[in-house]
Amino acid sequence: MASAAFRAFWNSPVGPKTTHFWGPVSNSSLFISGMIDTQKPPEIISGNMTGALCVASVLLMRFAWMVQPRNYLLLACHASNETVQLYQFSRWAQYHGYLGESNKEQATTDEDE
Repeated sequence: MASAAFRAFWNSPVGPKTTHFWGPVSNSSLFISGMIDTQKPPEIISGNMTGALCVASVLLMRFAWMVQPRNYLLLACHASNETVQLYQFSRWAQYHGYLGESNKEQATTDEDE
């Protein structure tokens, strides 16, 4: 039974013999690196790059939904990346004062004390 399920997956239009499988696997590195970057200080986040990654992930989520056969693995990969990039973008915006008091001002006030 298990070997038949594995054989069906192996030979499916979105199985490991296709780019519909290996594309999402390689794209998962974007999500992994984004998760690692959440542990770094917000002053090193590039707003331009994070914004570009947000736009790219939204566009690629649409592509994954529209392509035939529909690529749910790629959709999940880019939805995960979109989530982590939006979090990074919010950290960047908070640090630069777009979402309230700037963390830069707070850091210089703490150093003066």
